[in-house]
Amino acid sequence: MIDQNQTCGAGQDSVPYMICVIHILEEWFGVEQLEDYFNFANYLLWVFTPLILLVLPYFTIFLLYLTIIFLHIYKRKNVLKEAYSHNLWDGARKTVATLWDGHAAVWHGYEVHGMEKIPEDGPALIIFYHGAIPIDFYYFMAKIFIHKGRTCRVVADHFVFKIPGFSLLLDVFCALHGPREKCVEILRSGHLLAISPGGVREALISDETYNIVWGHRRGFAQVAIDAKVMGRLRHREMEGWKGSCDSARQQQSRAHSSELEATGTVAIPDYIAHPLFLCLHKTLEKDLDHLEEQTKNAVQALIDKHQRIPGNIMSALLERFH
Repeated sequence: MIDQNQTCGAGQDSVPYMICVIHILEEWFGVEQLEDYFNFANYLLWVFTPLILLVLPYFTIFLLYLTIIFLHIYKRKNVLKEAYSHNLWDGARKTVATLWDGHAAVWHGYEVHGMEKIPEDGPALIIFYHGAIPIDFYYFMAKIFIHKGRTCRVVADHFVFKIPGFSLLLDVFCALHGPREKCVEILRSGHLLAISPGGVREALISDETYNIVWGHRRGFAQVAIDAKVMGRLRHREMEGWKGSCDSARQQQSRAHSSELEATGTVAIPDYIAHPLFLCLHKTLEKDLDHLEEQTKNAVQALIDKHQRIPGNIMSALLERFH
């Protein structure tokens, strides 16, 4: 504690600056032992920080399974109507979308810039960057369903379909794991389809510099050419989840788990780019190379424009409460 004989006047170099500040604040607020209050607040922060970091991932998992339980109850309640209605699940999708949209707004202040670029009807292929956990894409699907009344199909990794209890959730929200012909069929039928070329590999290897890790995956380009659709690109500025793993180990194994770090209620703005129009060349191989490069450059441009590089958790937290 500050010695009452010490002062912060000129020439008193022996008194630390922070002690002077605390002493001034004590006199200003008319309280004693202000330093003890600061120490106690710092202690509370130290105690509750691990709790906060653990709550977010478990709450997200809880929300996913709460959604699944609701869908099972909804299915049992409407088992007879299913035989007579093609839109049975629209009510469930609307309820779930509202739940997730509310969670996105409260927890992350989630917002989408460029929603008008998503067509009201007709096909569109949406290419997105895959985060450590694509919770932002769940929010994005909810936004599309609420504002556009459309279900965005998404290509998911095979392992997602093996997670216990997820089959109904994936079925209701029209997730698929391919093949390419099925993706083309969906687009030709006039639906929205989302693909992350990097997939789980990008989620595990990419870091705070948001490197695009697509490798030689260009099946999305073949789908776009075969279906003759325009591509929409999206990227979200998200520090809410960070993943870390050993890159060398990842190259040797396709393990679908990584060390996740939940970082609290950070802001997640979502950005949608202008559609890409296909410029077909004489040979299919050139078409694929051109479209892959064009798409990758467009996604990189979104990252360069809207994403802080390297990603910073504290800046995202400050933006959340700005």
